[in-house]
Parts: sequence; structure tokens; C-alpha cells
Amino acid sequence: MSARIQEPRSGGEPRRGETLIQQRNRKIILCAALDEFSAHGFHGASIANIARAAGLSKANLLYYFSRKEELYRALLTSLIDTWGVPLTSLDPDGDPREELLSYVRRKLQQTRTMPRESRLLANEILQGGPHLEGETLESLRRIVQSKTDLIRSWSAAGRIPHVDAPHLLISIWALTQNYADYDSQIRRLLGEEADISDTPQTFLETLYGSLLAS
Repeated sequence: MSARIQEPRSGGEPRRGETLIQQRNRKIILCAALDEFSAHGFHGASIANIARAAGLSKANLLYYFSRKEELYRALLTSLIDTWGVPLTSLDPDGDPREELLSYVRRKLQQTRTMPRESRLLANEILQGGPHLEGETLESLRRIVQSKTDLIRSWSAAGRIPHVDAPHLLISIWALTQNYADYDSQIRRLLGEEADISDTPQTFLETLYGSLLAS
């Protein structure tokens, strides 16, 4: 079982007084839930399947997370927090073009190392984002707004060509996350031997490098 998931900040953290075994069980449940939710979405996922994959009884799982929604929100909260990390790394004092190209690289690396998390978010968005709410989402919105304003300031100062800042970010999200969300489709169309590790980075650096060339 993979354990690539980041520690959730909401719902997934160890409770006060929990034993080491209980803390371990919580992490195992979250890993199993990530596999299940990323593959089937919220409605298609089964608590019974998650418990089975975690090697626990359903009753034991419900001791840690009383409802499927609580478990799902713990994963989603952790994912949204993690998803915003590469964006916060944009340095206002750095070279704008290199900062944005570095952001593309970080997003692509995140997609490579966290494909299940990317698919989980994609499934949530396709359902209209009913569980995307609260302070976590507001925090992410503030980060996006701050970095959108930063890109606009770079453009206004002539440090990069004029670009539509929100849609520049949207295009980066779409192009990088596509490699995780549609991995099966890409491999079916291009063949199982298709290089979707290094080639995308070279292509995207060329694409955005040309777009941002002053």
C-alpha cells in the first residue's frame, strides 16, 4: 500500500491520548481512503472497501472517522493545502520568467509524485465541488489572488509580456495535472512506452518560455 499522502491538517491528525497503534491505524486508513476515493470519487467509494484495504473492520474504521464524509474531507483538506504549496513559492523578488517556469516544474513534479491526490481533486471538481468549502478553500483563494496580483504587477512593470494572469495559472494547472488525471488515456493513445515523465517538462518549458519571453 502506498503512503504518499501528506499528513492531513483537518480530521487526519492524531487525537490527544491516542496510542502509537491508533496513530498508525489512522495513517493506514487515510492511505487506503486515498486509493478508493481517487479511483471512484466520493459517491462511488465504499467505507467497506476502505476498511478491507486498511486491514480493519468497518466498525474499527468508524471509530477513527465516524462518517465517509469526515474521512473524505480530511483527505480533501490535506490535498488543497498541499496543492497550494508550489504557488506560494513564487518569489516577488525573483526573475518573473524564471519564477513562473519554476512553478511549472514544481506543478509537474507534484503531479508525478501525487497522481492519486490530483485525481481526487479532479473527481471532486467534476462533481461541482460540493465539499470544497470553509476556511481551507478561502485560504487557497487568498493565495491564488495574491499570486494573480503578483503576475499582473510583473506584467504592468514590463518584466514579462502582458498575459491574463488568472488564465495563465488555469492553463498551467490544466496542462500539468492532465498527466495524472488522464494517464490511462494518454498511454492508450500514445502507447504504454510513451515518455510522459521528462518530455512534458521540456515541452512545457518551451511553451511557457516562449509565451513569457520579453
